[in-house]
Amino acid sequence: MNNISELFQDEQTVQKKKDKLPKIFLLAEMESQRAGKIGMEVGTLRERILVSLLIYRFGKENVETEIPIAEPEEDVRVFDKPISIKTKTGTGFSGVKLIWTVDAQKTPRI
Repeated sequence: MNNISELFQDEQTVQKKKDKLPKIFLLAEMESQRAGKIGMEVGTLRERILVSLLIYRFGKENVETEIPIAEPEEDVRVFDKPISIKTKTGTGFSGVKLIWTVDAQKTPRI
């Protein structure tokens, strides 16, 4: 497997993510709570969870995590392709963030 889109095509992998990620994200929310409110650090914890999944699936040699914090829209690189990770807290549809740009150079290819 050398394409990140394959993560979403393998039914067994998709089912594992559906079963386990909500539980792990709940633990991250519980760890980030203060006075009954979820702190903004939950985003960093979720990002680490997802990056760990990428490392587990594709291997450390294919996942670059040493990205400068000021790098816009890039949290990790998988097979030399930039990935921006965004999560959402709350009920309802959590969705997917899409980047809209007219600059073909900035368009991520996954």
